[in-house]
Amino acid sequence: MANILKKVASRIFGEKTNVSQPTTTQLDVSTASSPQSETVIVYPPNLPKQITGKDGAPMVLIPAGEFEMGSGHYDKEPIHTVYLDAFYIDIYEVTNAQYKKFMDAMGYKAPNYWNDSKFNAPNHPVVGVSWDDASAYAKWAGKRLLTEAEWEKSARGGLVGKKFPWGDTITHNDANFSGTGGKDKWELTSPVGSFAPNGYGLYDMAGNVWEWCADWYDSKYYAISPKSNPKGPGSGTYKVLRGGSWCLYDDSFSYYFVYYLCTAYRNYDDPSDGLKTLGFRCAGLSVTP
Repeated sequence: MANILKKVASRIFGEKTNVSQPTTTQLDVSTASSPQSETVIVYPPNLPKQITGKDGAPMVLIPAGEFEMGSGHYDKEPIHTVYLDAFYIDIYEVTNAQYKKFMDAMGYKAPNYWNDSKFNAPNHPVVGVSWDDASAYAKWAGKRLLTEAEWEKSARGGLVGKKFPWGDTITHNDANFSGTGGKDKWELTSPVGSFAPNGYGLYDMAGNVWEWCADWYDSKYYAISPKSNPKGPGSGTYKVLRGGSWCLYDDSFSYYFVYYLCTAYRNYDDPSDGLKTLGFRCAGLSVTP
């Protein structure tokens, strides 16, 4: 996947994918003027704002409505309006403790790195899971994987035109990525919920682990995406990944690699891959009053 990331960065920015920024604790990746506003989040009175899933995971309601998807660069263009029905989403990434319940209940095989003490703390996100593994867990929990559109709306947290779930700048006080500093004390994964939540109350929507989405990846899909509840192409080779991870494949605090943490950034990988940077969270199957 490292090669995929480097190739995508090269297509977006040219060949300077390893240019370091000055030694500073903050990066501003604003690329153009964009609306700097915030939507008013209105929760329907007939639905609980928070529920608990079969797996014990707390879930929060994302209200129905429109949002602006994309950023206008490469496979993230055009920026387009998407309407989504209401849905519930896991507040945290699926942890090792939760995944163990699934394994024990179903006799399911352990993912890669399960016995590696650097990755298997109970309150850290499970890693080494393939797309099939994530889908199997979601089915067991009475849930499903998020669509790419659901993931991006959730990550934006009600903000409009921002690069990250909290704004346009990023420091190690905001997320777990690329080394340590500030609140980020972890070289590898961090306990879920170690950083401030976004406007919907969701944690780790940038950094920690890449999150599998339900959709097949197509670099040109945004040009043909339906406005309401898009579910991605009907077939493909790779599955979508979102959110960035603790490892950005670069030793420097580089603009080009921090870009992977941007809310609109689209990554992808073979659905059979189970890398140490890959995890997931789930959505509820349906929303009923």
